[in-house]
Amino acid sequence: MLLEDVQSFSHESEELLATPVNLGFGRGAHVQRRLSQARRAFSTRNVDFGCAAQLDRTAAPAAGDLVLARVVSIGHHTKLESPEGRRQQMYPGDEIVVAYGNRYAPDQFEAKVPVDQQECDLVAGGGIAADMLAKNARTRNPTRIQPLGLLADWKGEVLNLRSFTPRIEDFVGGTGNCKVIVVVGTSMNAGKTTTAAQLIHGLSRAGLKVGAAKVTGTGSGGDMWAMIDAGARLALDFTDAGHATTAGVAVPQLVRDSLRLIRTVSKGHDVAIVEVADGLFQEETAGLLQQAEFVDAIDHVVLAAGDAMGAAYGHGWLVRHGLPISLIAGCVSSSPLGTRETEAATGLKVATLRELADAELAPSFCFADQPVSAAA
Repeated sequence: MLLEDVQSFSHESEELLATPVNLGFGRGAHVQRRLSQARRAFSTRNVDFGCAAQLDRTAAPAAGDLVLARVVSIGHHTKLESPEGRRQQMYPGDEIVVAYGNRYAPDQFEAKVPVDQQECDLVAGGGIAADMLAKNARTRNPTRIQPLGLLADWKGEVLNLRSFTPRIEDFVGGTGNCKVIVVVGTSMNAGKTTTAAQLIHGLSRAGLKVGAAKVTGTGSGGDMWAMIDAGARLALDFTDAGHATTAGVAVPQLVRDSLRLIRTVSKGHDVAIVEVADGLFQEETAGLLQQAEFVDAIDHVVLAAGDAMGAAYGHGWLVRHGLPISLIAGCVSSSPLGTRETEAATGLKVATLRELADAELAPSFCFADQPVSAAA
């Protein structure tokens, strides 16, 4: 087949796939073949792709909508994380399946869901399509992608992640006897996931059954895999609740889905470790932590901080909003001087990674009746 024939066939195929009306078996099979050859992102990991029968190239995208796209140029994200966690090298011309979503990442991109299916950006390696609004000066321009159409079923209904949440339960009857420990941070990269993982490891070494969840953030498997590797018997994240990212999600919805995740990872476990992404200034993080229904479901808060000043402010913020902060950890714990400053400013103990992973200390942190004092 000559090059011009291949190009013509490709163009005709896209036109065929783009008409979302009364599709027969042949066209649905064509979509399935196309999808089977495309690289799928982590954000799509719960999707039943057998539901996809056509592509809709006219509908305005919404957060969570699934889209088949072609890579136009490679930028900051050179690899696409698969549902299994493998980093797949991308090349211009590759077809990928990702989800639309907003992004809030001070260290990388601020981005929003586009108003149409024009060329846009891949703003997260876990598979998030959006229009970049701003970026960190140390971050490269984003990888550019061209949407080829929203995935739709036989009836023409666009497929959205919200339709694929088979693993989580409704929040009925609380969390039983399971202790719920929430890990929050002063900012991105303050050490939240490392803190959560080390605490899970310590509790598991003590013989306790641990469940884990990341209830907010941007779809990516790294944090979830870290929790599993540390010893969590079950680890879920917000993609299990149908969100590619939680930026822009209405707080009431975020509360409901967070509680569902907490309920699911608490069932049958002694302790549930729950990570809340980003810093206390992030709108959805702050909104979630100020909701009485969420606060009532948790037993302790561990604050991961990057430095003493951040720890002091974060501690004050949590206390003012009635959250049961009991311990400080994170990057600040790597500095003996920063640790002393933090303990002097807050009166709380700063736990090192070794202490969090200790089979005797970890349970004492989680089952303490009072905040752990700096003298402990």
